[in-house]
Amino acid sequence: MPSGISLQDVDVWFQDEARVGQRGTVTRLWAEKGTRPRVIRQQQFEYAYIFGAVCPRQDQAVGLVLPTVNIDGMKLHLEQIAASVPEGRHAVLVLDRAGWHTSKKVGVYKNISILPLPPASPELNPTEQVWRQLREDELANRCFKDYEDIVVSSCNAWNNFTGRPGSVKKLCSQEWANL
Repeated sequence: MPSGISLQDVDVWFQDEARVGQRGTVTRLWAEKGTRPRVIRQQQFEYAYIFGAVCPRQDQAVGLVLPTVNIDGMKLHLEQIAASVPEGRHAVLVLDRAGWHTSKKVGVYKNISILPLPPASPELNPTEQVWRQLREDELANRCFKDYEDIVVSSCNAWNNFTGRPGSVKKLCSQEWANL
């Protein structure tokens, strides 16, 4: 974190990516007792990726839906996050150690400091709860017509979740992340 920044001006953000596609998630569903419900699962391989970052303290989120996960996508996402951090504030971005997160090619942003999580610790990233919520509410147990349908559905799911006031704060706040 750059010198001269007060802790009162620092927000903790959490970032991660989720794959959404035709070989999607199957979740529990309601069925009449004694019956065995069936869910169609597609066999095609079209996917999109949601890059998501949340700031529970500010109840704020930034998301992008992209065709691949790579350094270029991460750069785009970091630019969006940097643009969303209010003037005079600084973001500490907590994320996992994926190769596209830790590469020097992603660049440096004056209002973002990167804080990688310990290896194999997804439970420390509340963005994982966002993916669970999106799948349970809108993205699981369904078939997608094509890539465009995946993108539109992913955008709608993200916007529906983040558009509800208090949803990010309620789902993603972590006691250990309060400054």
